[in-house]
Amino acid sequence: MSEKTPSPILEAPPDSNQLTEYDRAHLVTYLQLLDADAAGADWQATAKLVLSLDPATNLETAKRTYDAHLARAYWMTSVGYRQLLNR
Repeated sequence: MSEKTPSPILEAPPDSNQLTEYDRAHLVTYLQLLDADAAGADWQATAKLVLSLDPATNLETAKRTYDAHLARAYWMTSVGYRQLLNR
């Protein structure tokens, strides 16, 4: 059985009003971020666990990356999912 190699996390997801390949590759990541946010999880712990970032090494980059991906995850809940379903 072969495992698919996860797509690397960019500092920011593509800024597009269209669903991208990056979005498709990170659907699970977006769901994990939304779940953690809904549960009130600490952003630093979430960034480390979900995005494989170390806020202790570079706090600003980790926060910017976390915020950008969480915003894209919320975008998926209001816009992107329709494009995913219509495909």
